[in-house]
Amino acid sequence: MIEELAKNLVNLKQEFTKLYVGTSHIQEVIPIHKSEMFPIDENHLQLLHHFAKNNPIYYNFYEQKILDIPCIVYEGDINKYWLNSIQYGSSHAPFSPTWIMSAYVNVLLAKDFGFLEIIDIGSGDGRIAYCAKILNLESFSIEIDEMLVNLQKPLSNILNFHPYCSDAVQFDYSLLNLQKPAFFIGGLAQMGGIELATGVLEKISLILKNVGWVFAGTYSLKYNSDPKNNAGWGTFMDKYNLKHIQSILLPTVWAFHESDETPYIFTQTNE
Repeated sequence: MIEELAKNLVNLKQEFTKLYVGTSHIQEVIPIHKSEMFPIDENHLQLLHHFAKNNPIYYNFYEQKILDIPCIVYEGDINKYWLNSIQYGSSHAPFSPTWIMSAYVNVLLAKDFGFLEIIDIGSGDGRIAYCAKILNLESFSIEIDEMLVNLQKPLSNILNFHPYCSDAVQFDYSLLNLQKPAFFIGGLAQMGGIELATGVLEKISLILKNVGWVFAGTYSLKYNSDPKNNAGWGTFMDKYNLKHIQSILLPTVWAFHESDETPYIFTQTNE
């Protein structure tokens, strides 16, 4: 069911790219109602829309039918947040979000694998952690940029996903009392993700063993390939003995104009 939902979202995005005539910096869509293609709880969909409509990165929205699915298109601009997010010396990846619907599908898959908490590392506006709360998982967002954390705080009043303004490599994760968490790492391997994942994983390995790691990858020729593949994460996974569970393709802001979607790599510590 989750794999089919992901495929339908990709098809929706690909059709949307053909129809879209706007000029906004970022754009994405969310279905308005539950349907055969998107059999999502109506309340969950409303919460996803609530996140977008209360998020200052979006300045416009309108209804549009795509593949006969009534949707709302959200248009926004992340330039000031992108620029602000790269000013920190220890910042490993600039802010560029996945789609809200992609965040939901990602967390749905993590929950299906039995993870109990979601830790959104380099969380941006907190959409992954927010989706985790929709799906009744405990969640925490760790973001180094104060502007982005201040953006998250009003959104966390809707569903408390515990935003922390901190360098994720320095954060004390023992304070969270985690049992079986999945860590989502913000940033492609080639765009600072490796450095961020290394610092967090080496810290977590001292206190937890049963841990999931989810990485955003890419097959784009714009980036150097990894000799062990896995969308740029193969060498890292091999080095830290991470077991590959599943990969799933989903739309993201940075791949909107590309034919290939973004692969998310689900792994687990291989004890």
